[in-house]
Formats: sequence, C-alpha cells, structure tokens
Amino acid sequence: MSAGGGRGWRRELRPSRLSWNQHVPRLGVTVGKFYPPHRGHKRLIEFAQARCDELVVIVGSRPNEDPPGDLRIKWLRQIHPGVRFEPVDDVYPEDPDVWATVAIRVLGRAPDVAFTGETYGAAWARAMGCAFELLDRTTDSDRCSGTMVRSDPMGSWACLEPCVRAYYVRRVCAVGAESTGTTTIARDLAAHYQTVWIPEYGREYFECRSTRADADRRWTTDEFIHIAKEQARTEDLGALAADRVLLCDTDPFATEIWHE
Repeated sequence: MSAGGGRGWRRELRPSRLSWNQHVPRLGVTVGKFYPPHRGHKRLIEFAQARCDELVVIVGSRPNEDPPGDLRIKWLRQIHPGVRFEPVDDVYPEDPDVWATVAIRVLGRAPDVAFTGETYGAAWARAMGCAFELLDRTTDSDRCSGTMVRSDPMGSWACLEPCVRAYYVRRVCAVGAESTGTTTIARDLAAHYQTVWIPEYGREYFECRSTRADADRRWTTDEFIHIAKEQARTEDLGALAADRVLLCDTDPFATEIWHE
C-alpha cells in the first residue's frame, strides 16, 4: 500500500526514544558521614546522580566533630549544587533496618534505588524495598578515606576539593613594623613553597586614601574594620588556591593592633 500514488514509497520505522517510564520520577538515595567530603564521595555522588532523576544524600553527624556536620553539608552543596543533602543525627546503630526507617522518614517515601560504595548497601536497599546499585571502586586510582584525611590532611591533599582544602590550609603570617620586609618575606616564602601569598590590604587602602581630597582627615574605627574584613576575605579566597600553606603579609589581628 502506498500513499499519494508515489512509486516505490516506503516508510522507515524507527524505535521511539520515549519509554513508558521516562517521565516517572526515579528517587535515589545514598548515606554517609562525609567526614570530611573527599573525592571518593564525589565519585559516588556523581555515579548516583547520573542514574536517577532526583538524588537525596543523607549526611550523618555528631556533636563536636571536626569539621562539623553543617560545614560538611555546606561543602557538599558547593561541590554538588544539583543534589539535595539532608542532615541527620548519627545516633543510630549500624543496622540496615534502622537506617532504612531513617531514610524513608527523611525522604517521605521509600526510594526507587539506593547507591553505596560498599556491599552493606544491598541489605539497606532490601529493607527499603528498592533497587540497589553498587559503585565499582576497583578502578579507583587513589583510595581516599575520611579517617586518612583527618589523620593526615596534608598528605591527602589530592583527595580534597578546593573548598575542603581551604579548611586545612595552614596560614602563616609575616608581621612587623612598617618597612621591615614583611611583604618580601611573604612573597619569597610563597615562591619557595610554590603556593599563594596575600598582600597587605591596608597598604592598598592607604595608598588609595592618600589620593582623596579628604586624605588628611583622622582615621576612623570603621576604616580599620573595613580593612580587617577585606584582609580576611582575600585570605579566604587565597586559601581556595593555596597548596597546603598560605603566606600572608599581615592579618586582621595585626590590623586591630594598629588600630589600638
């Protein structure tokens, strides 16, 4: 049978790209302490996020942990902006049935799929009545663990994202009276250690201030507060790019001393 009377017409049948469940939300879940977040965690979350429509990550924490749970969640949200992170108190036994109840309570329903990097996830998924996917970790080039990072953050640098590295960066400050070489010391040490150094913002502010029409007016407390805040802000930005140590030409505490 032909259409329109054309000779040799044939209709090419192609498989549809749509499937019956394409628009059905697929809720995924994983759980951990992320103490602190490292690249092994990142790989798990990216693996899970690629395999579900919505991913919820349950983050367990306890009081007095360093770094604290709220900061760990802040980092995770920076690293994975499209993922939902939910905090829980890590007060439950390591029992898959208990953690299944916790997860369903947090999610509001049973998930469709659970993801973990360890085989314990199979029992957890069964308790929730959902599918289970295990991340293959045999191809990991560098094995990272929270215990390893906490015990030796400098030796675990390759495991950490910049926002987490900034927390562990050691800040070294060169302090001295005017024209005593603190800038040279900070700059040269940074070059030696192949890292970042932060110049004194107060000097920049002073040079800019000296060109204004009111340059001779008395310095105010608000100006020193501004200088201290800007110095702290630039230090925090520098810490994101520093390699284990950040060299600083003065710091907010020194600014407070100059104010006094």
